[in-house]
Amino acid sequence: MTSDTPIRSVAVLGAGTMGAQIAAHFANAGVPALLLDVTADAARDGLKRARALKPAPFFTTEAATLVTTGSLDSDLPKLAGVDWIVEAVIEQVDVKRALLERVDAVRRQGSIVSSNTSGIPIAALAEGRSDDFRRHWLGTHFFNPPRYLRLLEIIPTAATDPAVVAHVSRFADRRLGKGVVVAKDTPNFIANHIGLFGVLQVLRALESGQYTVEEIDAMTGPALGRPKSATFRTMDIAGIDILGHVARNLSERLADEGARRAFALPALVTALIERGWVGEKAGQGFYKREKAKGADRADILTLDPATFTYRPKQPSRLPALEAARAIDDPGARIKALFLGRDKVGEFLRDTLGPTLLYTARVTPDIASSIDDVDRVMRWGFAWELGPFEIWDAIGVREVLEATHGAGDPPPLVADAVKRNRFREDGVPPAATDLQILKSAKDRQCIVRTNAGASLVDLGDGVLAVEFHSKMNSIGGDTVQMLHAGLKEAAAGFAALVVGNDAPDFSVGANLLLVLLEAQEGNWDEIDLMVRAFQGATQALRSSDVPVIVAPAGRTLGGGCEIALHADRVQAAAESYLGLVEVGVGLIPGGGGTKELLARAVEGAPSPQADLLP
Repeated sequence: MTSDTPIRSVAVLGAGTMGAQIAAHFANAGVPALLLDVTADAARDGLKRARALKPAPFFTTEAATLVTTGSLDSDLPKLAGVDWIVEAVIEQVDVKRALLERVDAVRRQGSIVSSNTSGIPIAALAEGRSDDFRRHWLGTHFFNPPRYLRLLEIIPTAATDPAVVAHVSRFADRRLGKGVVVAKDTPNFIANHIGLFGVLQVLRALESGQYTVEEIDAMTGPALGRPKSATFRTMDIAGIDILGHVARNLSERLADEGARRAFALPALVTALIERGWVGEKAGQGFYKREKAKGADRADILTLDPATFTYRPKQPSRLPALEAARAIDDPGARIKALFLGRDKVGEFLRDTLGPTLLYTARVTPDIASSIDDVDRVMRWGFAWELGPFEIWDAIGVREVLEATHGAGDPPPLVADAVKRNRFREDGVPPAATDLQILKSAKDRQCIVRTNAGASLVDLGDGVLAVEFHSKMNSIGGDTVQMLHAGLKEAAAGFAALVVGNDAPDFSVGANLLLVLLEAQEGNWDEIDLMVRAFQGATQALRSSDVPVIVAPAGRTLGGGCEIALHADRVQAAAESYLGLVEVGVGLIPGGGGTKELLARAVEGAPSPQADLLP
């Protein structure tokens, strides 16, 4: 195995929820995937279920044609023809080891073999396998759903060839779009280990009776820089039984007795699992949907942990959360909430505080750096800030004082106390060679800038227009910089790129400005705004140099119109483009409707077709 050996085909063993979606994501990358299960029917059913999932695991319906199915009995010899074999069967050591023994007998020398286990020791699974197998063996822990959650934990063993680790890491990054973190072969690796510790603190707070399910979800969602599904909705989606499995694995396998006790399953979770109330797949967990007879939609009911009955969902009334809405910076918001002398602050000091301390204590054992820990929690659980970023946002000394942890701080924390932070400049880029825009700005290559956008010299004769207004909305500053970029590019560059490193390329025109002008009756001003933007998009279309637009994430309204007027569009896979203004009764004003019509005409069946039937 060398770093340039191509990966042209894969096989995924196990067509369950994860296996089928992993195969789908390889297909998204244009890699043919062989999906095998106990029977061919089981594999076909697994693929069928995957195709019906929402959100969809496939980029397009056509991508599904790259996945073929078969049985582990009759089709296992086909593994000799694939470059990478991913094991994704049930989380039982004996089942996995028996299957891997069969794989070792049919695979070709040099092919990669990995396991998608979420916590079984990787080295133990390869015991008794051939030398070539063990050199090409590693853990590849995808997160559910694989298309949408960026993290891939790669877990090598002592026998794994470093070239295999490098090759898989590069392929996963460049072709699969993954954020790769190499983890140590410890119980549940990095993400589930730290994530579950935090969840257990929250569950114990719920058991105390001081907080409702709704209050906790309000405190552990976007206010804390985390997804809207927060804690209990996320548990319902993932499966409460899965949480129980991961907790038992940690409580049994961790070396430290105190740590094992920390992962003891709360009585509440045990009771839910015994009742079969394991979340969305069972129809009920911490939440339950119940549709009354004759009703158009189902009501969402909430579990009362004291009585194990469901009641109507109650609004949470926490003034600190309302006040925190005005704080845009996630670090400043978390600090304000954490140090608050109220119900929210008390909850966070009792739950987030111990999680930060525990993370700092175990990081040297489970990860190579604090950077990897922060990346894991960002990419695997969609946190805005990782644990060590949160330490720095609040202040190391402040966290220790609030959690009474100053008496025996973990070594990592003791080293950071003097500076009152772990880092000066945040988490460094994971792949510096791919950070083209950031690297140019670090070299002070900004040609011109204003509040809405900047011109950046990327080198090699390429100039970039980078948006950086709030949510990259398009206003007068942005339009001004687009015109300036076209002028600069024509004078001294070979090409112009419009793009940025933000999660969303642009949410479109700043409609608030339009609304304010409309309320004042300033129709001439609105007309000037529209004409200015039309002038910018037409200038992109008629530019003297090639214009490439590189969207990612939401590319809406005016952002979509900018893309439509480019010579080429280099879109990220997860780009969502559309002229959404029509949803609020507005006609797109930047020439987007014209471009859509032109494309429709190009696809007309013949020149004689009636374009306006």
